[in-house]
Amino acid sequence: MPTSRTLAIVIRTIEVFETSLVATLFTRDLGKVGVLAKGARRPKSSMQGGLDLLGLSDIVLIPKASEALDLLTEAAPLERFASLRRDLAALYAGYYVAELLNELTDLHDPHPKLFDAARITLRHLGEPELRSRRILRFELACLRELGLMPALESCAHCGAPVEPRGGMIWFGLATGGVLCEACRTGPPHVVSITSGELEAIRALASPGDAWRGLDPSSTGLVRARETVGAVISHVLGHRPRLRPLMGV
Repeated sequence: MPTSRTLAIVIRTIEVFETSLVATLFTRDLGKVGVLAKGARRPKSSMQGGLDLLGLSDIVLIPKASEALDLLTEAAPLERFASLRRDLAALYAGYYVAELLNELTDLHDPHPKLFDAARITLRHLGEPELRSRRILRFELACLRELGLMPALESCAHCGAPVEPRGGMIWFGLATGGVLCEACRTGPPHVVSITSGELEAIRALASPGDAWRGLDPSSTGLVRARETVGAVISHVLGHRPRLRPLMGV
């Protein structure tokens, strides 16, 4: 059978049999895949280090036509994201990235831009002053790349321009973004945010470096994290298990 080669982030592993592993990998070209790595736990395995959790590897696999696991034949480690090994807070954040990749994506549905965003996020989680903002940017990248990005400029229901009233803006978690005054009544799960909180979310969702200048201790950024977290929870149908470990 033909093989496929790609880059992969290891997001979950389970020991099976005496020497093998079942792993969930988020790959750049194939999306999320489940693989069986025979003999990967042997002391002299050629895959040694290639299936470390939250590591980046160059892999070769044999896709299976059925619902069976793909067969992993090669896994060479490329990047181990050293800060995750020495900083517990960074490690928890890395586990959260893996949780989102695992729960928000479908098998065999490639999202190369999301892969790149995950790789960059994992690489820089050792910067404590930017960590919470990087995680928030990654949450927004997940929503954007999966077609779930909330509307931030115009009403998510009718498309009308949204202007703050008394400094407040209505935000629909279920309807997917900001709501105008006419559309705010009726839809479930509507919360209010300030114009400053909305600007923080816009900065974090945009390319460039404006997000770096946001004050991490400001009320606006704290509420922005809560709002985006609520959107993530609504999409998943439950609160992410690892989010509380990061203090958000």
